[in-house]
Amino acid sequence: MIINEAIGNLSQNPTTKAVDFLDLEWFETTKRIQRKKTRQGTDVAIKFLREGQRLREGDILFETEEKVIAVNVLETEAIVMSPGSLLEMGTVCYEIGNKHIPLFIQDDKVLLPFEMPMFRWLEASGFKPEKQTVKLLNLLKSNVEPHGHGSLGSSIFTKILKMAAPKDE
Repeated sequence: MIINEAIGNLSQNPTTKAVDFLDLEWFETTKRIQRKKTRQGTDVAIKFLREGQRLREGDILFETEEKVIAVNVLETEAIVMSPGSLLEMGTVCYEIGNKHIPLFIQDDKVLLPFEMPMFRWLEASGFKPEKQTVKLLNLLKSNVEPHGHGSLGSSIFTKILKMAAPKDE
């Protein structure tokens, strides 16, 4: 089955039909072309034609009389910060954004995918990061879409920090 767009969302269109979830990692929600299987084994090919299309938690991809196929964004380890002021919010968002790391704002908190070098850098910079397992849902829109290759270790900043980090982790 080829999906070219979401046809609704479970939050706006609740259903009593059986829901077969398509589990996605946070970075897969921005991929325009991918092939995955739902929890019940249905093969789904996503082929978004327009730029800027992204999948969101609860997006309905397919619907019949009996069932619905919808998106489930999987939980992942993340750095979570609760800025105490607008100045701290702006500063932390600027610093993270300046390193081209995907940034999420959820429930008045700043979240980013977990990387130990970034966690240590935030601590050393006076912020109070926490490591939590959460769903990264509200990606801030940027000029460059995030993408994953198994980890976020593709930026030069991350490579340098990993080289400088103690080897005990």
